[in-house]
Amino acid sequence: MKGRPKVTRIQLDDHIDDEFAIFGLVSTEADYKLSQLLNKKLKIALKNIETIDLPGVGGIKLSFSRFADTSGSPEISFNLISNRSDKNWLLKKLKKIDYFFRINSADSKCNIEQITSILREIDRITAVFNLDPKEIKDKNLVYLTL
Repeated sequence: MKGRPKVTRIQLDDHIDDEFAIFGLVSTEADYKLSQLLNKKLKIALKNIETIDLPGVGGIKLSFSRFADTSGSPEISFNLISNRSDKNWLLKKLKKIDYFFRINSADSKCNIEQITSILREIDRITAVFNLDPKEIKDKNLVYLTL
């Protein structure tokens, strides 16, 4: 009697090489104005890039704005992503957050506490939250890590 073929299990490594931090920002400012404020305060150069487009209910296309700065050193990049598209959210479980500010740092030079305090100094930002991506359970979280 022939046996079944041997099943080999492969453990996939879900470790991401780049270290990143995600901040939740609450602000009533328009996305381009907030990006300008962040540029001045953090001395970066966020620029509008391709939006995140998702299908919505009833065939409506949802567009979430994205701003990125990769002009600095290749080890660090900054991204500002809108959480709202009209009355819809990118991450529905975080409806109170208007924007996500992500910092990718390959060599861990990012000082989270210092950046949090700098972000809180911006008067147009009502609240700043340091988010842990491992605790966020939402299928759209992948769009914050692109």
